Amino acid sequence: MKTNDIIYMYKVKRIIVCFVCMLFLLPSAKAVEPVAYTREDSITIVRMLTSLADRQNVACLPLHFARQFLGRPYVASTLELYPDCEQLVVNTRQLDCTTLVENVAALTLCARRQLTTFADYLNVLRQLRYRKGILNGYPSRLHYFSDWIEDNAQSGYVTEISRSSAPFSGVQKIQLNYMSLHPQSYIALKRHPEFIKEIAQQEQALSGRSYHYIPKNQVQNTKALRRIIHDGDILAITCNKSGLDIAHLGFAVWQKDGLHLLNASQIHKKVVLEPMTLYNYLTKHPSHTGIRVVRIEELK
Repeated sequence: MKTNDIIYMYKVKRIIVCFVCMLFLLPSAKAVEPVAYTREDSITIVRMLTSLADRQNVACLPLHFARQFLGRPYVASTLELYPDCEQLVVNTRQLDCTTLVENVAALTLCARRQLTTFADYLNVLRQLRYRKGILNGYPSRLHYFSDWIEDNAQSGYVTEISRSSAPFSGVQKIQLNYMSLHPQSYIALKRHPEFIKEIAQQEQALSGRSYHYIPKNQVQNTKALRRIIHDGDILAITCNKSGLDIAHLGFAVWQKDGLHLLNASQIHKKVVLEPMTLYNYLTKHPSHTGIRVVRIEELK
C-alpha cells in the first residue's frame, strides 16, 4: 500500500472515531436534569398512577392521592439534601406540608391527563416546583407559596379561589424577606451566599402584593363555605409572622362537623387528617390569620 493511501485511511479512521465520540458527548435534544429518588419512590408513583383503571369512579382525585400518604412520617427539609447542586427530589417516604402538596398535585395533574409513567410525573413535578418549570439552581425553586401559586396559576395548573367579598374579607399585603434575612436557616444559602441577592430580588418583586383570604373566624360549617371550598382544595394558612406569607399547607376535607385539614403534621409527626376542625386548629395558633384557597386544575 502506498504511503498516500495509508495517510488517507488514517485520516478517514480518525474522522469516524471523532464522529462516534461526538454522538456520545454531545448533549441530547432534551438535557438530562439532576434527579434524586429511590427505586421505592418510582414504584410508588407508577403504582398510584396505574391503579386508576377508571378514574371516573374517583370522586376527588386530590384526596384519593393524599389519603394514600396517610401515616407517612413527617420529615422537614427533604429538598435541602443537595445544597451544592439543586436536584429534582422525589421522596414519597418522608413528607413535609409542601412536598405533600406538590406530590399530590403532580399525581392529580398526571391522572387528569392520563399520564402514567415516572418520567411523566417528573416532568409535572418540575413544572410545579420551579419558576416557569425550569430547574436552574436553588434560586429557581418557588420557595414562597405565594410565588408558587402565581407561577402555577399562570401555567394553568392551579386556580386561586378568591373574591373581594365575604367570606374573603381579609386582605394580606405580603412583605417577604425571611429567607434573605435568615440565610443561616437554609443550608444552601449558608454554603452559597451568592444566592442571597437573587432570593432578595425575588422577595422584593413579590412584596407589596395583596391577596384576599378567609379570616379564621369565618372558617365555619356553613352551606356558603361548603359551596366555595371543595374537598381536595389546597388550603394555604396565612400568618402574621414577619417576613413570611404562608405558615402551613394541607388539603380540605369536609366532614359532618365542619372543615378539616389533611396535612403533613409536624405536631403528629406524620401525614394525618386532623381530628379537630380547621376552625379549632386555627384558633390554637395565634399567628395563623386565615386561609387562602387554591384548586388544582380540573380538565373538562
